[in-house]
This record gives sequence, structure tokens and C-alpha cells, in this order.
Amino acid sequence: MEDREQIRRECLQAALQYFDPSLMELQLDQEEQANYTHKFFVMMKDAGAIIYRVSAGRYAVTEQIIPDGSEREQEMNGPSDLVIQGIPADIPVPVDALCRSRLHHAVTELLHKTRLKDLKITIATTTALLDGHVGSSLEAETTDQTRSSDDPPIEIRALQYKAQQPFFTFEQLVVPEALMEDLLSAVEVIRVERKVFDEWGLRRIQPFPHSALNFHGPPGTGKTLAAHAIAHRLNRSIMIASYAEIESKFHGEGPKNVKAIFHAAERDDAILFIDEADSLLSKRLTEVTQGSEQAINSMRSQLFICLQEFRGVVIFATNLVENYDKAFETRVRHLHFPLPDEQCRREIWRRHLVPQLPVAENVSPDQLAVYAEDICGRDIRNAVVDAAVRGARYGKERVELRDLIEAVDRIKAARVAVESHEVRK
Repeated sequence: MEDREQIRRECLQAALQYFDPSLMELQLDQEEQANYTHKFFVMMKDAGAIIYRVSAGRYAVTEQIIPDGSEREQEMNGPSDLVIQGIPADIPVPVDALCRSRLHHAVTELLHKTRLKDLKITIATTTALLDGHVGSSLEAETTDQTRSSDDPPIEIRALQYKAQQPFFTFEQLVVPEALMEDLLSAVEVIRVERKVFDEWGLRRIQPFPHSALNFHGPPGTGKTLAAHAIAHRLNRSIMIASYAEIESKFHGEGPKNVKAIFHAAERDDAILFIDEADSLLSKRLTEVTQGSEQAINSMRSQLFICLQEFRGVVIFATNLVENYDKAFETRVRHLHFPLPDEQCRREIWRRHLVPQLPVAENVSPDQLAVYAEDICGRDIRNAVVDAAVRGARYGKERVELRDLIEAVDRIKAARVAVESHEVRK
């Protein structure tokens, strides 16, 4: 048997040699190529590496997944799935057929190079794979074994979650000084975690070194921006999902989605950011009377398991959680994001009154910071945009202090109206 590195090189070489030309030879114009090829990648289990086609000419290869020792050859010859994603449902029939034909040929060649004895090829979109409504699979098998399951494996389910590059940096974050120090400290703990806790053995005395964070506080106080800033500081991508995206109306799907998103974050080596996580982190219900309550409890239990097994960074954002589940207290570090104080409001106003915006001489960040105390950074941004848009609509040449104050008043009035409506409900 060849060594691991040789297997990895052969897998990558096969992908570069056969898979890229198989799509490029379709003679699609530039727009069609953007639509039909930018999502194309190969995921190969138990064959030495996982190969992602990130974009034309760019590939990412994970670490090898074949174990050392005498079982390596057996693992190589065991059943394996090859999932090819990226042929849209609305692709023209001739192009679809040509894609499938060329991909089948490419996979056959790849099978030969990697010496796999049993390979099942599925070509479909992510949505179709998750819903189970896939077309006929292309089979390239040398044994009589076939495997089927109504429930897609975690690798398939995880395809719906994709990492992205962070949008914000710490230089764009305006929070109280004490909170900034806590955030930077958390970054340093994350940066040295593997060295201190694994290489130096401190995981024996501290199994969970707070690489799970919970940003809690009112909406619009910088929780999402801070998560992006941490990812940027660590030179990592960020994977974003909300509780609403993870939960499911189908019984039993929520816990599977929780497991899948942690798998996806580990797959992409991304910072995992779960927004609106109040329901996930709150205390588990002891008296379950409805199916929905049971589903929430199941998701919380799965989250607890994932946090124990996850060797990455996860950040939660919550607004109103008052009774955290005790199981999470020792595993999650809580950081409070308050409404900005006067100093922070002054800086936020200063940054949002951009140089290109024509403002009257009486517009002052100092005066605006004093005027409204109970507003967040998002409110300030929205007030500046609202005042500018209204001014442009009515033919004004500049934004007055009065325009900004009235915009703040409208935002606060709208918030009170929403809160009153919620109380009546």
C-alpha cells in the first residue's frame, strides 16, 4: 500500500485531471459557467482525502482520513460514497445529460486510481439530496452490496451549511473598553488552545477551555460584528446559522441539523456562529407536554453532546435568556453586550457620519451622543440612513441636526409600538 501522502496526491491529481475538464469541455459561456460550475465539488469518504473544488482552478484538500495500521487496506476497499453537488435542477436537458455522462467517466477513472472496490455516485443539488428527491444515482460498483437509507448521512446534511469570509474586523467594533478586553482575551485563549491544553496537557484539569462563547445583550449591540471580528483576527472563515434555520417542523430533524452544522464547521475549519440561540441555551424542560417541547429538549441535548466533542470555536448570540441550562455554564463563557454608553455612542455617530455625507455645521457627534441614551449602534446607523434618504427625497442639499434627531425619534417610537403589540398578544 502507498503511504498517506501518495494517496492524497493521487486523489487530488485525479480530481484536477478528470473533473475540471469534464465541466470545462461543455463549452458554456461565462455566465453559464458561473451558474453551473461554481458550486461543483467532490467529497470522497474513506479514500484518503476529501477534495473540494472551491472555484475554477482552486481546490482544497483535507487531512487524510484513513487510519494507520493493518486496517488501512480494508478501509480503502470498503464501501464509499461519492457525492457530486452543483448541477442545478433547471439545467437544460442536453447539458444535464452531458454533465452526467462526463462525470460518470471521470468517477470511473478516479475509482481506478484510488483502488476503491465499491463506489456509489450521487449527482444532485444540495436541496434534492437533503429532501431525498434525487434522481437515479450512477452506480460504479464491483460488489453485490448496495446501501440505501431514507435519512441522508451527516456529510450530506452538512452540505446546506457553507462558511464565508468574515465581513468585519475589530477596528470596526465599538464596545465598552472592558468588553473589548474580554473579547481580545477570548481570542488569545482560542489561539493558544491546542498548544496549552493538548500539547501541554492542561485539558486534564480544564476539559473545556471556553472556546464556546455566548454573546448576550439587546439586539443591535455588536454581537454579530464581534463574531466576524474574532473570525477575522484568527484568520478563519465564519459559518452563520440562526436557531430558526436549524430547527425543523419535522419531528427529529432539529437534533440532526445541530449535529450537521457542527460537522460542517469542523469540515471547513470555520468559526461557528449561531444567532438567536436563546431557545438552545435555556434550561431544559422537566415536564414535557407537547411534541414541540420534546423537540427543543432533544436539540438542547444534542447541542450538549456536540459541545463536548467539538474541537473548534462556537459563538452563540442571545438576547433574553434568563435561565441558562446548568449543563452549559461550565462549557460556555458568557460575555455581556450592553447598550453603548455615551463615549461609545459618540464614536458610533462619528463613524457613521461619513466624510462624503453633506451635513450642517450644527451636526455634532457630541450633541447626538447626549441626546439619545437608550439606542444601539444599529439604531444610529438606521437613523443616519433614514435622515439622508428623507433629505434627498425632499431636495435638501445637506442633513441637518434636526433631521437626525427626528430619525432617532421615529426609530424609538416604532420600537415602542412593536413592544406594545407584543404585550397585547
